[in-house]
Amino acid sequence: MGSDVCAAVLTSTDRARCCLRRGRDVWCGTVILPGREKGAARVLALWCPDWPAVAAAAVARLPATQPVAVLFANRVIACSAIARADGVRRGLKRREAQGRCPDLFLAQADPDRDARLFEPVVAAVDATVPGVEVLRPGLLVLGARGAARFFGSEEAAAERLVDAVAATGVEAQIGIADELSTAVIAARRGALVPAGAGARFLAPMPVRELAVEPSLAAPERADLVDLLHRLGLRRIGDFAALTPAEVASRFGADAVLAHRCAQALPERPPSVRPPPKDLTVEYRCDPPIERVDAAAFAGRMLATRLHAELSNAGLACTRLSIFAETDAGEELSRIWRCAEPLTPDGTADRVRWQLDGWLTRRDRPTAPITLLRLEPVEVVAAGALQLGLWGGVGEEDERARRALIRVQGLLGGEAVRVGVLSGGRGPAERITLVALGDEPIPAADPALPWPGRMPEPAPALLLLNRPLVRLEAADGDPIRVTDRALFSADPSRLHWGSRQWQLTGWAGPWPVDERWWVPEPAENNDTPTTFTARAQVQLDGEPSDVRVLLLVYHDETWRAEGLYD
Repeated sequence: MGSDVCAAVLTSTDRARCCLRRGRDVWCGTVILPGREKGAARVLALWCPDWPAVAAAAVARLPATQPVAVLFANRVIACSAIARADGVRRGLKRREAQGRCPDLFLAQADPDRDARLFEPVVAAVDATVPGVEVLRPGLLVLGARGAARFFGSEEAAAERLVDAVAATGVEAQIGIADELSTAVIAARRGALVPAGAGARFLAPMPVRELAVEPSLAAPERADLVDLLHRLGLRRIGDFAALTPAEVASRFGADAVLAHRCAQALPERPPSVRPPPKDLTVEYRCDPPIERVDAAAFAGRMLATRLHAELSNAGLACTRLSIFAETDAGEELSRIWRCAEPLTPDGTADRVRWQLDGWLTRRDRPTAPITLLRLEPVEVVAAGALQLGLWGGVGEEDERARRALIRVQGLLGGEAVRVGVLSGGRGPAERITLVALGDEPIPAADPALPWPGRMPEPAPALLLLNRPLVRLEAADGDPIRVTDRALFSADPSRLHWGSRQWQLTGWAGPWPVDERWWVPEPAENNDTPTTFTARAQVQLDGEPSDVRVLLLVYHDETWRAEGLYD
């Protein structure tokens, strides 16, 4: 074990104490370094590994030997240690995971379930050391300074918390460091990082560790990590060696936060200020709330009111306190911390999760809830939250995605498909349909040259059945495409079924030079040519009823392939 970092893996089954002696000084979880004040703030992170899988197994009452995986959009997002031993990994498709582990129990992602079952763990930690902040179900943080003073040392406090969590039947690991992000990364290794040694602790780790925890990283962090890896900055220390000016001038805002994390500096600038008192919103429950659905309805109403107040003040919330009072005088409170400013839906979700946990746990309140209060603990400027043109942050897209995932869960992974831009000449060929959640890989590279490709714009509507149409000249003769890729005459009318239209304009034809290696049919062969071409025609009509069609010519017949707006 290196002299710079003193680590101890702390679980309920394997606890180790380590001390590092250097001359007369003894380091045991904390160290006094020059330039750092004794008693400076420290952060303790408690992480329950594979929490979605643990919660799913608890709900299904599975034995400890049963491998479990949790799916979202037909891909594994979490799995148990037993499943990993059989080769199951995050990101695998359902079928591949089942192929590697035939006995695998599959459960759908359910944030409500995860939060509800995590509440007893939070309550146990809060009863041991008050001041808990929940980052997400399965991960919480608290100040380590008071706990270390009360229990004698940081190691003793960590052991006591692990014991408290083990009493609820859950395994946990502890990480302690100077900064929150460093403590969270340390918790994944069960490490106690000496004061002032955060940067040295992070330096040898792969740069992907900066994106492994979703509660501390923006969604675009994965793209940043991939870019850094391709640039050769493959260790956190390599990224931390860059100057802030170099990072800010070459990357986005999230890269600046990731760089501060790599240097073990506070992720948020010191300008973060306590919110004004008048931003607190509360609701007197009449009648008192006893059911989770009623509590969730009240929570959503409060979330809407809170964000209206924040919007008027030009602020956004990053730490939220949820408070409830019962008819018997019981007071319940919990703080949720977020990597990004909360949206109204994000606030409503956390209120629902917390109330669900309070009302369904074993030591639930003895009386119904009579008061709900939301209080922003920490706010930032509203510029940190980029709103859409009509309000909201992708709310419609997220709602639609949830609906599609629900349909996919009911009908199967292949039942819901999304289009991916592909290479091809025709508009239908330039769309590759992939199952929702699968890697969006096109069937052909769209960047390659495609001679004969239709010019932009693409049709607004594709007619997959390609109905037959007849294109005629002014004298009634059918229009053909000659061997020189020209119309045999100027198009004048188009017949579609029993209707016909005069043409007010046309463009093309554009030949499609495909399968040129196929021998031409003999002269005495009556087989139609396989020559293909496309053309655009504009039909006459009222200005509000103008139609432009995309036609395809093949085997000496015309078909309608697309319709333009």
